Amino acid sequence: MSQQDHGATTRPRHKMHAYIDVAVVVIVLAGTNLIAHFTTAWASIVTVPVAAVVLLALVRKRGLGWSELGLSPQHWRRGSHYALGAVALVLAVVAIGAALPVTRPFFLADRYATISGALIASMIVIPLQTVVPEELAFRGVLHGTLDRAYGVRGVFAAGSLLFGLWHIASSFGLTASNRGLTGFIGGGVAGQIAGILLAVLATAAAGVVFTWLRRRSGSLLAPIALHWSVNGAGALAAAIVWHTTLS
Repeated sequence: MSQQDHGATTRPRHKMHAYIDVAVVVIVLAGTNLIAHFTTAWASIVTVPVAAVVLLALVRKRGLGWSELGLSPQHWRRGSHYALGAVALVLAVVAIGAALPVTRPFFLADRYATISGALIASMIVIPLQTVVPEELAFRGVLHGTLDRAYGVRGVFAAGSLLFGLWHIASSFGLTASNRGLTGFIGGGVAGQIAGILLAVLATAAAGVVFTWLRRRSGSLLAPIALHWSVNGAGALAAAIVWHTTLS
């Protein structure tokens, strides 16, 4: 068999391996989501971080390089520049949103009603339990496998859609625990469904932005920073709004 024939034979095989990798990653993520949200309290804490590390080890063994996963040191400097810009922009937007009377009610989330609770959430819980493992799983592992199988369009379309669907389970009580959202889209079953759809659309759109940052910078540092600033700064702003509203 000539070298050309051998190349023609191995390309479809490599493509099939890439499709299998994507399928395995999606199945693991779906199972992780169900375990984290519908089993025990301890599972909700450790499942996502553990799954992210397992997936990283799995795809590394399957041949994905550090650069494909957004973890190459050669992109850290560029990634840090984008990270600083993203954080500065989000902090400005959050500060304006918390200050404006029309948007202040949307910060009244019950779980961030105290300063101490918001600090623990923003500095410990959100980075370690949510931001870093989710970015490692989605903009790292899933991004790398989708890129090999479907290219950039697949990364943006499928990756962002899956990121939106990932937030269905965590959005079940979204409207009930947020006064601003309850007032905006209502309560009851209809309000809960509307809240879930809104959360899926919003996080899918966020996935597009995170993916753009990941590809633009070549590093996970940028989407991690943006993801944290949205969630972490939002938690701190919510506590401040609660404190100033009650006082």
